[in-house]
Amino acid sequence: MSLRILCSNDDGIHAEGLETLEKIARELSDDVWVVAPETDQSGAARSLTLSHPLRVRKVAERKYAIAGTPTDCVQMGVGTILHDDGRRPDLILSGINNGQNVAEDITFSGTVAVAFQGMALGVPSVALSLARFRREHCHWETPEQHAPAILRKLLDKGWDKDVVININFPDRTPEEVTGIELTAQGARDKVNLFAEERTDLRGRRYYWFGFDGTLSDPADGTDLKAIYEGRISITPVHLDLTHEKSRQEISKLFD
Repeated sequence: MSLRILCSNDDGIHAEGLETLEKIARELSDDVWVVAPETDQSGAARSLTLSHPLRVRKVAERKYAIAGTPTDCVQMGVGTILHDDGRRPDLILSGINNGQNVAEDITFSGTVAVAFQGMALGVPSVALSLARFRREHCHWETPEQHAPAILRKLLDKGWDKDVVININFPDRTPEEVTGIELTAQGARDKVNLFAEERTDLRGRRYYWFGFDGTLSDPADGTDLKAIYEGRISITPVHLDLTHEKSRQEISKLFD
């Protein structure tokens, strides 16, 4: 029986990265489904729509758009759309995100949220993202060339049920990639998110969030360092946010 793959993302049903992801999925299987947001939901994290109904639009055979969040899409895909077809997915692929999801990015990433929701539903899940430091061109050919072999190796080995695989590709051509590294989640030493103030035609102020593009100085072995140096970063991540050292220290206050 062919591997059943569900693809989703946070950039929306018309995103070029999703088109690339479908190509990658079809390298692994001919049973590929797509359930993705109707519009761009970048930064939505694991938000779930609870206050209004979800609209579902059939785009093509085995391809659906949901007027909701990335998490909504996975829940609808696994619990309703594919459920009606009689079989759950064997693998969920998310992306390919237009921009890296490393370090603290993963806490607000809709791309990684897709994979976490898939994991929560008991489906092995992988998030894939492409770094964008030079905005004039996006090297979709890099994940398209490298991802199938990486995914085959991961699927052959398998991974723990409470783990999501987070893959980031560097902002380089396929030939310029310098290797593959199993990394830890990094941390930026600079905050580069800012709000730019503008004025509309009626004289009222409004704001756009943006990033100033300042690179941090990450530690060796981290996802950030690997991406900066042109390597593909593979990071196993999970939802347990407990800080064990603090838990043990604070527990002494209540013994």
